[in-house]
Amino acid sequence: MSLLHHDAQREPFAVASHFRDDFYACLSVRRDELFELTDALLCADGPVTTPVDLTLLAEHRRGHGALYDALNHGRIDAGRLRRVLAALPQHRAADDRLVLAVDVSNWLRPDAPTSAERLFCRTYGRGRDQHVMIPGWPYSFVAALETGRTPGANCWTRSASDRRTTSPRSPPSRSAAWWRT
Repeated sequence: MSLLHHDAQREPFAVASHFRDDFYACLSVRRDELFELTDALLCADGPVTTPVDLTLLAEHRRGHGALYDALNHGRIDAGRLRRVLAALPQHRAADDRLVLAVDVSNWLRPDAPTSAERLFCRTYGRGRDQHVMIPGWPYSFVAALETGRTPGANCWTRSASDRRTTSPRSPPSRSAAWWRT
């Protein structure tokens, strides 16, 4: 349930309430169903194995037909959602520093020669300690880390950026350049 902005007494609740409103505004076609679907997905007790399982949750008040209609025809303004996510407050370390972690993960596609923009991805330890270059798509992720405030706080992160690398340049340097823009 979303709180109205003026009823939210504490900053985290106000941030969450604003985010829900902003996220809802990013949905264009079938927005009510997509919003309920997102609520159901986030409130599920465990992993969701099929979309139809979400219709059994209390947060999803519509039927199977609405679910599939939203999945097939619903639209999200990705640019607007990216701006909404970028405007959220970043996790900070105990001394108020911004601590970032960069990771590059490869989606290997050696059997897809017609896939666009494939690069050679470096893989380590395949077989007998062999390092092999395999065609695929490298994805670069930047996450803001929160450390030192409370025990266990550093296990929660928020992805700050994620993009598919389309250039053979060093992925960490590309991630750093994306973060600065």
